[in-house]
Amino acid sequence: MLPEPELFVRPSRLWRPKRVLVTPSALERFHGRAIVERAETLGIAVEHLPSDRLPLERNADARGYYAQAKSTLAVVVAPPSKLRLQPIAPSADWRVDLAEGCPAHCSYCYLAGSLKGPPITRAYANLDEIIGVLPSYLGQGAVTSMSAMRVGEGTTFEASCYTDPLAIEHLTGSLSSLIGWFGRWEADVQLRFTTKFAAVEPLLGLDHRGRTRMRASLNPAEFARFEGGTDPVGERLQALRRMAEAGYPIGLTIAPIIAAEGWQTAYGGLISNVAAVLGKVAATADLTVELITHRFSPGSKSVLESWYPGSDLDMSEAGRREKRTRFGAVKQVYDTSTMTSLRRFLEDRLASELPGCRILYWT
Repeated sequence: MLPEPELFVRPSRLWRPKRVLVTPSALERFHGRAIVERAETLGIAVEHLPSDRLPLERNADARGYYAQAKSTLAVVVAPPSKLRLQPIAPSADWRVDLAEGCPAHCSYCYLAGSLKGPPITRAYANLDEIIGVLPSYLGQGAVTSMSAMRVGEGTTFEASCYTDPLAIEHLTGSLSSLIGWFGRWEADVQLRFTTKFAAVEPLLGLDHRGRTRMRASLNPAEFARFEGGTDPVGERLQALRRMAEAGYPIGLTIAPIIAAEGWQTAYGGLISNVAAVLGKVAATADLTVELITHRFSPGSKSVLESWYPGSDLDMSEAGRREKRTRFGAVKQVYDTSTMTSLRRFLEDRLASELPGCRILYWT
């Protein structure tokens, strides 16, 4: 029998914003003041704004505007719309936002074109209000609550739609607070988050009661080069294993799946690496997989090309087809033959190397 792979834990590289802003309304909230205190404890100066308006206006220098915004954390109060949860198929019943924006620099970023204003990371100070609305959604939703295949997950809440909550956890503490709250919530529920980061230390000792699932967002090294400012894939996998050992349900978010030359070798190697790092954990943990192919809209393509003019990520329409959402939006996805090849390969390789995993969806 082969020995378990040695788990080497490298200290995580934590995001240190160049600028932290706090609005007057956020300072009125306990959690807002706690975020400010965390930043100041890390030696980061906090700028107290005279009003709730964020002072970062668009200018002609797209790259400079982008760089300034992406290095800024703003502590704000979530607007009332954030307290009216939205469904988030195919991931979860409901989306619960702890923040908006992300410090990473992924040249395929799915937030590009969907967020209004500059790409500042906004952390929400009214966490108590956000948590307060969750019970009213219990037993509602159509993704897991009404799904024969996934009903065992209970009512699910996704905390990483418009941010990577682990990337900013050392500054906000919001994810830990939410995990602890779900642990105390005696109901058939599950909190879900996915991340490209590895700083799980604050989460390992929490009394989560198995009601939070962490998923590592992964790509093979050949394509992880499009994920600037994130932790290496190997470190994400080691963090995932540590979370499983701490009793958390875990998952893989293989995304975005990129059908570039050599993709079979790249994704085959990634899945083999997952199996090697997780070791026995892969067979004993509650392991799910989500498979998401690369796609873009005309709006996101325009934004991404202005943010990352030197990227060689293929954003052409060759080998693509149009897909319309139920809201009428248009996305470019891979053509049918490419999608079929990708899906067959990945499902076969996962069944072979991670036979205990459960594939939640393909898109």
